[in-house]
Amino acid sequence: MAIRYLHTMVRVKDLERSLAFYRLLGLEETRRYENEGGRFTLVFMAPPGQPECPVELTYNWDGDEGLPSDGRHFGHLAYEVDDIYATCAHLQANGVVINRPPRDGRMAFVRSPDNISIELLQMGAAQAVKEPWASMPSVGHW
Repeated sequence: MAIRYLHTMVRVKDLERSLAFYRLLGLEETRRYENEGGRFTLVFMAPPGQPECPVELTYNWDGDEGLPSDGRHFGHLAYEVDDIYATCAHLQANGVVINRPPRDGRMAFVRSPDNISIELLQMGAAQAVKEPWASMPSVGHW
């Protein structure tokens, strides 16, 4: 089973102010994604020459009343896996709750014993949708 670190996500209240701060630290913008339907912007910033080590700044266009608070800023750790279904089955067989099952063949969320949200993403293209994952409901929050 292969796994590769992807990014760490933090929520930001003021995108421009946060971008200025991370630029001041020496990070560079490596990618940006704006989602009109979900009303959010993702900006990935990484040290020069290390695009594989980004921090994802998540900005919700309609604000986030939970910010600023120490607990709300941190979003999740993200890892890419070679087989999302096998990974989730392995975790589940070992007592891990699959909070957001990979219904789409691409993405799942679990929580660590310390309640840290972990995003698992299928390496490459999404797998074909299949059971029991397609019908499995989300559990708790992720």
